[in-house]
Amino acid sequence: MADPVTPSDDPRRSRARRAGRVTRRVALGLVSLLALGASGYAYVTKDQLQSTIPTTDALTPRAGEPAPPPADDGAEDILLVGSDARTDAQGNALPARVLRQLRTEANNGAVNTDTVIVLRVPKNGGKPSAVSIPRDTWTAIPGRGEAKINSAYGVAKAHAAQALRGQGEHDQAKIERDSDTEGRRVLVQAVQDLTQVRIDHYAEINLLGFYLLTEALGGVKVCLNHATEDKDSGANFHRGEQTVSGGEALSFVRQRKNLPRGDLDRIVRQQAFLSSALHQLLSAGTLTSPGTLNDLMDAVHRSLTLDPGLDLLQFAQQAKGIASGDLTFATIPVVTANGRSADGQSIVQIDVKAVRDFVAGLAGRSAAPAPAGGGSGSGAAPGAAPLLRDSPGVPCVN
Repeated sequence: MADPVTPSDDPRRSRARRAGRVTRRVALGLVSLLALGASGYAYVTKDQLQSTIPTTDALTPRAGEPAPPPADDGAEDILLVGSDARTDAQGNALPARVLRQLRTEANNGAVNTDTVIVLRVPKNGGKPSAVSIPRDTWTAIPGRGEAKINSAYGVAKAHAAQALRGQGEHDQAKIERDSDTEGRRVLVQAVQDLTQVRIDHYAEINLLGFYLLTEALGGVKVCLNHATEDKDSGANFHRGEQTVSGGEALSFVRQRKNLPRGDLDRIVRQQAFLSSALHQLLSAGTLTSPGTLNDLMDAVHRSLTLDPGLDLLQFAQQAKGIASGDLTFATIPVVTANGRSADGQSIVQIDVKAVRDFVAGLAGRSAAPAPAGGGSGSGAAPGAAPLLRDSPGVPCVN
């Protein structure tokens, strides 16, 4: 496989590349779709683009599995997932040189999905919402019992990969692709069980994709209320507005240590990053550059996975409308972000009924009843009021 990241001779960009590690990538996946859908250039290459993006059958239940929630839940629901896979979208392992540039290393095929967002587009014309589910949300995982939601994909993938090897499969790329499909299916089921909304479409972007997409955009403007650093994520940012790309962008959306509310503030950063990137695409003439569009198309091909029924450019046109300012960012209500599981894990505790009521309300519907043992408490959805004055399209966050 050709080297997917080309080193820069500019020392400032080299430092930026060294700054970050594995993290959430969904934001730029949505940005790239917007870029392609907002340009006439994309329509010229529509068939080529759609046919070259890997697809996954993550939405079809297997025989004997429970049926998904009813399709008529008031919205079209798209599950946006960011994975930390050390492979490209075709299942090929990333070279060691690329892993070093991303400040990570091989992990024997383990995968976590530390970004899980349900994009709800109401069918009654209401405002769409991007609803984040914290990575440590303690919830029911099909076939496993209760666990953190970000482990659903990885555990199911590991079991499937082991089974494939036991059946005599030796093609590692095929093992990666097929086991990924099983991991995605279990994640979709877990999200549906938690929210009681039918996931209509699936879109996933991997570690490599976030890096390539931020580089293609030439960086994204962000704004912080306070200077902050975190050695684990490589974060080292000053107060106020700044532009991040490559490794720095990875650090910006990964950091949770030294933030007042830990993972909840990290989610707000992800949402602010997405908002800023979308604004930048529409206002800075980014889409007039054929080179930028080619880079975006290449990144999408190498890092994005969709369900077969998701029309990429139709979704991009939805994203274009979303970027006009009507999108509401939200996080599911939580009881506490500082909970402990029975086996001592740090978890985000939720009230299942409160989560379902909140998500259903975004499409103007009533929620399905929660199962016994769902917990109690209203768990208002978290947010972070900016302390600095926002630049246009660049929210200031912790």
